[in-house]
Amino acid sequence: MISSLRVPSGLVFPESILHSELFAVLATFVAINTVMYAALAIVKVLPKLYPPAWLRSRRERSETRSIHPDMPS
Repeated sequence: MISSLRVPSGLVFPESILHSELFAVLATFVAINTVMYAALAIVKVLPKLYPPAWLRSRRERSETRSIHPDMPS
């Protein structure tokens, strides 16, 4: 009742294709593309940074002019 069909296992491509230069270029492209998408996904998950907020603006005073001198500027 069980047919004796031979199911191929292992590599689908012949070994000569796997060692060709075109396959190496394609594998390199896929690797770089995967790393880029992983980096973009990680950056998208992280909170947004505002670098201009790290620096003092020209419009901000270096000293407080408040009547309460202990207040932060």
